[in-house]
Amino acid sequence: MRLIKAVEASDWLAPRYWLTWAIIAVMRLVALLPLPAIVVLGWVLGLLAYLMSPRRRRVAEINLRIAFPDASSREIRRLTMICFGNLGVAAFELGLAWWEHARIRAMCEFEGLEHLSAALKQGRGAILLTAHFTCLEIGGPALGQHVPFQVMYKRAHNALFDAFMRYHRSDYGGAAVDHHKPIALIKGLRKGYATWYAPDHDFGSKDTIFVPFFGVDATALTAPARIAQISGAPVVPYYIRRKPRGRGYELRILPPLEDFPTGDAERDARIINEVIERMIRRNPRQYLWSHKRYKNRPAGQPPVYPA
Repeated sequence: MRLIKAVEASDWLAPRYWLTWAIIAVMRLVALLPLPAIVVLGWVLGLLAYLMSPRRRRVAEINLRIAFPDASSREIRRLTMICFGNLGVAAFELGLAWWEHARIRAMCEFEGLEHLSAALKQGRGAILLTAHFTCLEIGGPALGQHVPFQVMYKRAHNALFDAFMRYHRSDYGGAAVDHHKPIALIKGLRKGYATWYAPDHDFGSKDTIFVPFFGVDATALTAPARIAQISGAPVVPYYIRRKPRGRGYELRILPPLEDFPTGDAERDARIINEVIERMIRRNPRQYLWSHKRYKNRPAGQPPVYPA
């Protein structure tokens, strides 16, 4: 039974939400198009964002230079442009994830689903360790058809958009859990839910430590290992890849981490970062490089991004 009520238009009629309603309407209309057309429109949107967002473009270039220090400036610029194109596609894929579940499920191929099924048979749920790939949202409806599923989410600044996000994510097959409420997440694991967890962003200084991410110190959440320890849930890495030219998606589920957690917070955070790095290197063009992953710095270290 869904615990989050549907978004009632009558509750959101203030003028400050009119632009958000217009954006949501465009998302809904575009979601009705064939996937190749959605990809083309998304690339147009992404390339516009590339041209009009020099600060975010600079962030992506810095992150890519850290991850790929041997790449030439030309290669970095080209990869940055490709990443923004994929980010534009993601904006319209959100509408697919919200309203077109049946179509998404028909477009997704699974590799390694047996790893998740075997992990869930232990009766303690499973932590699906992933990263912020631009097509990440597609995984919700796809996974929800196979396993009981709960989604971690971070509240959006726009209240109307946040209401839509929470409502539709709760429809993926289980529940939507605020990332500030780990107790609710653990309860879901104990019910046998697979739990979608992407700890690869800079979430500030609370409950974090600094460990290398692509060779540069970055904040890392201690919560994933702690939740795994408390719940006994296996940690199963997974990522999703958008096929070329709108031919669908591949969801790759890897074997559970062995001997994890170790009980050493720093070692566990390093293990998680190493796993995430390997997944990103397999699909770098579709990763969200425009996030300020190195925003917070250890004491005495210089900033990574220009002021």
